[in-house]
Amino acid sequence: MKILVVDDEQDLCEILQYNLENEGYLVTTANSAEEALHSQFDNSQSKNCSNPDLILLDVMMDGMSGFEMAHRLKENPETAHIPIIFITALDGEDDTVKGLNIGADDYIAKPLSMKEVKARVKAVLRRATLHSETSQMPQSLTGEERTSLPSNTIMYEGIRIDLDSKTATLDGVELSLTKLEFELLSFLLQNPNKVFSREDILRRCWPDDVYVLDRTVDVNITRLRKKIGRYGKQIKTRVGYGYCFEK
Repeated sequence: MKILVVDDEQDLCEILQYNLENEGYLVTTANSAEEALHSQFDNSQSKNCSNPDLILLDVMMDGMSGFEMAHRLKENPETAHIPIIFITALDGEDDTVKGLNIGADDYIAKPLSMKEVKARVKAVLRRATLHSETSQMPQSLTGEERTSLPSNTIMYEGIRIDLDSKTATLDGVELSLTKLEFELLSFLLQNPNKVFSREDILRRCWPDDVYVLDRTVDVNITRLRKKIGRYGKQIKTRVGYGYCFEK
């Protein structure tokens, strides 16, 4: 797995590179967003090398910010799929929401804990791999093969979930959900109007061997709300309690 670290603190880049390479990853670094875009993604520079599997991206840098770099990557179909973990000293809710809206997969706050960095990198890469596998599986099926799948379906108005083929549609259009987003949506629709704590959701929807924190649930809920359009507002936050899908 290839990881790109982008941070204007050279010492931090070296520390991250050392620790992640000890975990078996192939790590490259850049000390600015401009350098990263030029060396890794400019066609004339990167035509002979593959894109990274994950980007660790500092938010506050001189010149182009991490937010701007992420926005550019997410607008490009060739790089939109690359997971991004923001490294940030920002802790405001508005900044977190801005990053999530761009398409961030996670946040790590400075000062960094290498143990947390390794765990979050592992979790995001694992989710990305699972999403790639599940998104490819339905596309390989012909229409005849899809109709022959066993029927095990959850429906709510315009949302249809097929638990056998692991696909979800909105008004007949297939949704591009990660495995965790699919599990979250299925779980909430199977238990409408019931409030679940973050701990309950982690226990029901996340693999036991993946280290995650409570805010990871918030990240995935935010992204799921956006993907299910008009039904996103029906995933309610019950402050102090958790989340529910309100019919």
